[in-house]
Parts: sequence; structure tokens; C-alpha cells
Amino acid sequence: MSEDTPLTLAELRPGTAVSGVIQRLTLYGPLVDFGMDQTALLHISQLGHTNFRNVEDVFKVGELIEAFVLKVDKPNARVLLTMIKPPDVTWEAIRVGQMHRGKVVRLERFGAFVDIGAERPGMVHVSEMAEGYVESPEDVVKVGDDVEVRVIRVKRRQIDLSMKTAPEPMEIILPAEDEKIPTAMELALRRATGSERNNNAAMNRRSKNRRDDEDDIYSRTLRHHGKK
Repeated sequence: MSEDTPLTLAELRPGTAVSGVIQRLTLYGPLVDFGMDQTALLHISQLGHTNFRNVEDVFKVGELIEAFVLKVDKPNARVLLTMIKPPDVTWEAIRVGQMHRGKVVRLERFGAFVDIGAERPGMVHVSEMAEGYVESPEDVVKVGDDVEVRVIRVKRRQIDLSMKTAPEPMEIILPAEDEKIPTAMELALRRATGSERNNNAAMNRRSKNRRDDEDDIYSRTLRHHGKK
């Protein structure tokens, strides 16, 4: 058993590298003892070999093998192994916005494919290769280049990447913790109240102007009568 092999079933995780001894061969694949109370099954679909007729053609009892944990069924204390190296970046771990360092593995007319350690390469469209216009991927990268990319979409086991600089986040000003956020009705009431205030202010201005005019007429009238 490898020094890095977990000692308990609870410590096992998919992708963990383990080593063990083949204890028995079955029609479904070898049963492997890797230092725990239960043996693990290495199913024939996970051998990584394409040309074989029988399990005995590939393995022997007592042989030491290196494998990876494929699945852990803790309730039933079962472990499935694989000899196919799992990807460094699983589908579950990929998130939009993540930055990865990858290698350009293929160029197409519409973009470049970049290996970021996932199950399959991600694609950088020509429109995502630079800030300006890019006519052809060869104008920016070549196969074998190491590039830094950002995940912009994950859909149907496809990874879309970008080599552009991430946009600056917009500042969002949130209300203070003790500041009450008004409801829609309160906002409508405020608008109605504001309109009423404006109407009242306008009426007051008109009333004042009318009073001023009346006072002026009254003063001129008194002056006119005083001259007589």
C-alpha cells in the first residue's frame, strides 16, 4: 500500500491514487486489496486496455498495481477503482470566472483549443483572444503555447474560455444594515406625497403672487385716491 493511501473508507475521495495487490480475478475484473477491510473492484471497463479477451490476459493474482479511486459507496462499503487517470480539473469543480493556466493543443479557423487539465480542452473563440479584432487564431497563439484563460461558460460538457482581461466589477452600494429598504407601496406613496408637495408649493407661489398683485393694486389705489 502506498504511503499516501488513506487508511479509512471515510478518507477516500474519487481521484485518490492508491496501490494494492490483486487478491482475486473475476469476470467483472480483479478484486484489489489496498490495505482496508474490504477489497476494491477494478471493473474491466476501467482497465485502460482495448485488446484483451480475458482478465487473466492482463493481470495475475498477487500482482501489485497502481490505480485511482473511481467511486466510493460508503453506505455499502464498496470501492470502485480505475486505471484511467482522472482529469486534474473535474466538471464539478469548473466554475465561471475561474482562471486557469493551459496549453494550446489545437487551432481551428474559429478559435483555439486549450487544455486546462479537464476531461476535454476548452475553446477560446477568436472574439475572446484579444481586446481588438483578431482575424485568425494564428495571429495570437500557436500550438504548444502556455496561456492564461478565464472560464466564461460551461454548458453540455463544453468549456468556453477567454483570454481577455476580466471586466472590472461594478460597485454596488447597499443600504446600511439599519436602513430600511422601502417597499413598492412606500415608494409610490413617496412619489404621490412628493407630487402633492410640489402641487402645494405651486399653489402657494400662485397665491403669494396673487396677494402681491392685490397689495400692489391696493397701494396704487390708495395713492390715487390720496391725490384727490
